[in-house]
Amino acid sequence: MTVLAKAATQLLLIDPQNDFCDIPGAALPVPGANADMQRVADLLARHAARFDAIHVTLDSHRPIDIAHPAWWRDASGQSPAPFTLITQTEVQQGRWQARDPALQAASLRYVQELTRRGHYQLLVWPEHCLIGSWGHNVHAGLFAALNQWSRQQIRPVHYQIKGLNPGTEHYSAIEAEVPDPADPHTLPDQDWIARLQTADTIVIAGEALSHCVAGTVRDLARQLGDAHVHKLLLLTDCSSAVSGFEEAGNTFVQELVARGMRTATSDTLFA
Repeated sequence: MTVLAKAATQLLLIDPQNDFCDIPGAALPVPGANADMQRVADLLARHAARFDAIHVTLDSHRPIDIAHPAWWRDASGQSPAPFTLITQTEVQQGRWQARDPALQAASLRYVQELTRRGHYQLLVWPEHCLIGSWGHNVHAGLFAALNQWSRQQIRPVHYQIKGLNPGTEHYSAIEAEVPDPADPHTLPDQDWIARLQTADTIVIAGEALSHCVAGTVRDLARQLGDAHVHKLLLLTDCSSAVSGFEEAGNTFVQELVARGMRTATSDTLFA
Protein backbone atom coordinates (compact mmCIF):
# COMPACT_ATOMS: atom_id res chain seq x y z
CA MET A 1 0.00 0.00 0.00
CA THR A 2 1.32 3.46 -0.86
CA VAL A 3 1.29 5.70 2.20
CA LEU A 4 2.45 8.80 0.33
CA ALA A 5 2.06 9.86 -3.25
CA LYS A 6 4.59 12.30 -4.71
CA ALA A 7 3.84 15.62 -2.99
CA ALA A 8 5.43 18.50 -1.13
CA THR A 9 6.92 16.41 1.68
CA GLN A 10 9.03 17.85 4.47
CA LEU A 11 10.94 15.92 7.12
CA LEU A 12 10.94 17.14 10.73
CA LEU A 13 13.59 15.50 12.93
CA ILE A 14 13.23 16.36 16.59
CA ASP A 15 16.38 16.39 18.73
CA PRO A 16 18.28 13.56 16.98
CA GLN A 17 21.29 14.19 19.20
CA ASN A 18 23.94 11.97 20.75
CA ASP A 19 22.88 12.63 24.33
CA PHE A 20 19.47 11.07 23.62
CA CYS A 21 20.83 8.00 21.84
CA ASP A 22 21.45 4.75 23.68
CA ILE A 23 25.16 4.79 22.89
CA PRO A 24 28.22 5.03 25.18
CA GLY A 25 28.72 8.48 26.65
CA ALA A 26 25.15 9.69 26.25
CA ALA A 27 23.85 11.81 29.13
CA LEU A 28 20.16 10.94 28.75
CA PRO A 29 19.91 7.79 26.62
CA VAL A 30 16.49 6.82 25.29
CA PRO A 31 16.16 3.05 24.77
CA GLY A 32 15.91 2.36 21.04
CA ALA A 33 17.00 5.83 19.91
CA ASN A 34 20.21 4.72 18.20
CA ALA A 35 18.28 2.27 16.03
CA ASP A 36 15.64 4.96 15.40
CA MET A 37 18.29 7.31 14.00
CA GLN A 38 19.84 4.57 11.90
CA ARG A 39 16.43 3.89 10.34
CA VAL A 40 15.99 7.57 9.50
CA ALA A 41 19.45 7.63 7.92
CA ASP A 42 18.57 4.56 5.84
CA LEU A 43 15.29 6.19 4.80
CA LEU A 44 17.19 9.24 3.57
CA ALA A 45 19.68 7.07 1.72
CA ARG A 46 16.84 5.32 -0.13
CA HIS A 47 14.47 8.21 -0.71
CA ALA A 48 16.43 11.47 -0.48
CA ALA A 49 14.72 13.03 -3.49
CA ARG A 50 11.26 12.53 -1.94
CA PHE A 51 11.91 15.18 0.71
CA ASP A 52 11.56 18.78 -0.39
CA ALA A 53 12.88 20.20 2.88
CA ILE A 54 14.40 18.88 6.10
CA HIS A 55 14.14 20.54 9.50
CA VAL A 56 16.22 19.42 12.49
CA THR A 57 15.55 20.73 15.99
CA LEU A 58 18.46 20.85 18.45
CA ASP A 59 17.96 20.80 22.21
CA SER A 60 20.56 23.31 23.41
CA HIS A 61 21.44 23.94 27.05
CA ARG A 62 24.06 25.27 29.42
CA PRO A 63 24.94 23.74 32.82
CA ILE A 64 22.91 26.42 34.62
CA ASP A 65 19.36 25.61 33.59
CA ILE A 66 16.17 25.46 35.64
CA ALA A 67 15.82 21.75 34.79
CA HIS A 68 19.45 20.89 35.67
CA PRO A 69 20.74 20.06 39.17
CA ALA A 70 23.07 23.05 39.52
CA TRP A 71 20.16 25.52 39.50
CA TRP A 72 18.80 24.19 42.79
CA ARG A 73 19.96 23.47 46.36
CA ASP A 74 18.37 22.19 49.56
CA ALA A 75 18.90 23.56 53.06
CA SER A 76 22.26 21.79 53.30
CA GLY A 77 23.43 23.16 49.95
CA GLN A 78 23.05 19.89 48.05
CA SER A 79 21.72 19.85 44.49
CA PRO A 80 18.85 17.51 43.64
CA ALA A 81 19.68 14.23 41.97
CA PRO A 82 18.63 13.81 38.35
CA PHE A 83 14.99 12.77 37.96
CA THR A 84 13.95 14.61 41.13
CA LEU A 85 10.50 16.21 40.94
CA ILE A 86 10.35 19.78 42.25
CA THR A 87 6.86 20.91 43.15
CA GLN A 88 5.38 24.34 43.71
CA THR A 89 4.79 23.48 47.37
CA GLU A 90 8.42 22.43 47.89
CA VAL A 91 9.70 25.71 46.46
CA GLN A 92 7.21 27.75 48.51
CA GLN A 93 8.24 25.94 51.69
CA GLY A 94 11.98 26.27 50.95
CA ARG A 95 12.61 22.56 50.43
CA TRP A 96 14.26 23.56 47.17
CA GLN A 97 15.74 26.98 46.54
CA ALA A 98 17.50 28.56 43.61
CA ARG A 99 21.24 28.39 44.24
CA ASP A 100 21.45 32.00 43.08
CA PRO A 101 19.19 33.97 45.48
CA ALA A 102 18.53 36.50 42.73
CA LEU A 103 16.70 33.73 40.81
CA GLN A 104 14.50 32.55 43.69
CA ALA A 105 11.47 34.71 42.93
CA ALA A 106 11.58 33.83 39.22
CA SER A 107 11.96 30.14 40.06
CA LEU A 108 8.89 30.21 42.27
CA ARG A 109 6.89 32.03 39.61
CA TYR A 110 7.97 29.39 37.11
CA VAL A 111 6.73 26.38 39.07
CA GLN A 112 3.55 28.28 39.93
CA GLU A 113 2.94 28.93 36.25
CA LEU A 114 3.52 25.24 35.43
CA THR A 115 0.82 24.41 37.97
CA ARG A 116 -1.54 27.05 36.61
CA ARG A 117 -1.14 25.76 33.08
CA GLY A 118 -1.80 22.20 34.20
CA HIS A 119 1.59 21.03 32.98
CA TYR A 120 3.60 18.27 34.60
CA GLN A 121 5.72 19.21 37.58
CA LEU A 122 9.30 20.35 37.09
CA LEU A 123 11.59 17.37 36.61
CA VAL A 124 15.34 17.73 37.08
CA TRP A 125 17.24 16.08 34.23
CA PRO A 126 20.91 15.16 34.00
CA GLU A 127 22.90 17.90 32.28
CA HIS A 128 22.40 17.16 28.60
CA CYS A 129 22.85 18.64 25.13
CA LEU A 130 25.32 21.20 26.46
CA ILE A 131 26.23 23.66 23.74
CA GLY A 132 29.59 22.77 22.24
CA SER A 133 29.65 19.23 23.61
CA TRP A 134 29.67 15.88 21.82
CA GLY A 135 26.24 15.21 23.30
CA HIS A 136 24.81 18.24 21.47
CA ASN A 137 25.89 16.83 18.10
CA VAL A 138 23.53 15.07 15.72
CA HIS A 139 23.83 11.26 15.65
CA ALA A 140 26.82 10.60 13.39
CA GLY A 141 25.18 8.26 10.89
CA LEU A 142 22.17 10.52 10.52
CA PHE A 143 24.39 13.60 10.22
CA ALA A 144 26.19 12.01 7.29
CA ALA A 145 22.86 11.21 5.62
CA LEU A 146 21.61 14.78 6.16
CA ASN A 147 24.72 16.24 4.58
CA GLN A 148 24.46 13.86 1.64
CA TRP A 149 20.84 14.92 1.11
CA SER A 150 21.95 18.54 1.13
CA ARG A 151 24.64 17.91 -1.50
CA GLN A 152 22.31 15.92 -3.74
CA GLN A 153 19.35 18.29 -3.50
CA ILE A 154 21.49 21.47 -3.41
CA ARG A 155 19.47 22.68 -0.41
CA PRO A 156 20.50 23.40 3.18
CA VAL A 157 19.14 21.43 6.10
CA HIS A 158 17.31 23.85 8.39
CA TYR A 159 18.43 23.65 12.01
CA GLN A 160 16.08 25.04 14.67
CA ILE A 161 17.62 25.73 18.08
CA LYS A 162 15.56 25.37 21.26
CA GLY A 163 16.32 25.58 24.96
CA LEU A 164 18.63 28.60 25.09
CA ASN A 165 16.67 30.37 27.84
CA PRO A 166 17.83 28.84 31.15
CA GLY A 167 14.72 29.95 33.03
CA THR A 168 12.20 27.73 31.25
CA GLU A 169 11.98 24.18 29.95
CA HIS A 170 11.67 23.89 26.19
CA TYR A 171 10.42 20.43 25.30
CA SER A 172 8.53 21.73 22.28
CA ALA A 173 10.50 23.23 19.43
CA ILE A 174 7.57 25.58 18.80
CA GLU A 175 7.54 27.39 22.14
CA ALA A 176 8.82 27.04 25.68
CA GLU A 177 6.79 25.52 28.50
CA VAL A 178 6.46 29.01 29.98
CA PRO A 179 7.18 31.51 27.20
CA ASP A 180 8.94 34.77 28.02
CA PRO A 181 7.46 37.63 25.96
CA ALA A 182 10.82 39.41 26.16
CA ASP A 183 12.73 36.46 24.67
CA PRO A 184 11.83 35.54 21.08
CA HIS A 185 13.67 32.22 21.45
CA THR A 186 10.84 31.04 23.73
CA LEU A 187 8.05 32.10 21.34
CA PRO A 188 6.78 30.52 18.11
CA ASP A 189 9.04 31.28 15.13
CA GLN A 190 6.38 32.37 12.67
CA ASP A 191 8.74 32.30 9.68
CA TRP A 192 9.60 28.67 10.41
CA ILE A 193 5.97 27.73 10.99
CA ALA A 194 5.05 29.35 7.69
CA ARG A 195 7.61 27.13 5.93
CA LEU A 196 6.16 24.04 7.56
CA GLN A 197 2.64 25.09 6.59
CA THR A 198 3.56 24.94 2.89
CA ALA A 199 4.02 21.17 3.11
CA ASP A 200 1.40 18.67 2.05
CA THR A 201 2.96 16.18 4.47
CA ILE A 202 5.31 16.69 7.42
CA VAL A 203 7.05 13.41 8.22
CA ILE A 204 8.12 13.34 11.89
CA ALA A 205 10.79 11.37 13.72
CA GLY A 206 13.11 11.96 16.66
CA GLU A 207 13.50 11.83 20.40
CA ALA A 208 11.92 11.46 22.74
CA LEU A 209 8.40 10.38 21.84
CA SER A 210 7.18 11.02 25.39
CA HIS A 211 8.59 14.52 25.73
CA CYS A 212 10.07 16.65 22.93
CA VAL A 213 8.30 14.87 20.06
CA ALA A 214 4.99 15.00 21.91
CA GLY A 215 5.42 18.64 22.87
CA THR A 216 6.53 19.76 19.42
CA VAL A 217 3.80 17.91 17.54
CA ARG A 218 1.03 19.07 19.89
CA ASP A 219 2.14 22.68 19.49
CA LEU A 220 2.59 22.31 15.73
CA ALA A 221 -0.91 20.85 15.43
CA ARG A 222 -2.24 23.86 17.30
CA GLN A 223 -0.40 26.22 14.95
CA LEU A 224 -1.61 24.38 11.84
CA GLY A 225 -5.20 24.18 13.04
CA ASP A 226 -7.52 21.17 13.20
CA ALA A 227 -8.18 21.22 9.46
CA HIS A 228 -4.49 20.56 8.75
CA VAL A 229 -3.50 18.01 11.40
CA HIS A 230 -3.72 15.40 8.63
CA LYS A 231 -0.49 16.87 7.24
CA LEU A 232 1.39 15.35 10.18
CA LEU A 233 2.75 11.82 9.77
CA LEU A 234 4.69 10.12 12.55
CA LEU A 235 7.23 7.39 11.79
CA THR A 236 6.44 5.02 14.63
CA ASP A 237 9.69 3.05 14.26
CA CYS A 238 11.83 6.20 14.39
CA SER A 239 10.88 7.62 17.78
CA SER A 240 11.08 6.14 21.28
CA ALA A 241 9.98 7.15 24.78
CA VAL A 242 12.12 7.96 27.79
CA SER A 243 12.30 4.90 30.01
CA GLY A 244 9.40 4.97 32.46
CA PHE A 245 7.40 7.36 30.28
CA GLU A 246 6.18 4.87 27.67
CA GLU A 247 2.54 5.46 28.56
CA ALA A 248 2.95 9.19 27.99
CA GLY A 249 4.28 8.43 24.52
CA ASN A 250 1.40 6.11 23.74
CA THR A 251 -1.15 8.64 25.01
CA PHE A 252 0.31 11.32 22.76
CA VAL A 253 0.13 9.09 19.66
CA GLN A 254 -3.46 8.07 20.39
CA GLU A 255 -4.47 11.68 20.99
CA LEU A 256 -2.98 13.01 17.74
CA VAL A 257 -4.18 10.08 15.62
CA ALA A 258 -7.69 10.78 16.90
CA ARG A 259 -7.26 14.34 15.66
CA GLY A 260 -6.08 13.25 12.20
CA MET A 261 -2.34 12.60 12.40
CA ARG A 262 -1.22 9.68 10.25
CA THR A 263 1.39 7.05 11.09
CA ALA A 264 3.72 4.85 9.08
CA THR A 265 7.05 3.09 9.44
CA SER A 266 10.26 3.92 7.63
CA ASP A 267 9.72 0.85 5.40
CA THR A 268 6.11 1.61 4.46
CA LEU A 269 6.30 5.38 4.06
CA PHE A 270 6.98 5.29 0.32
CA ALA A 271 5.96 1.69 -0.35
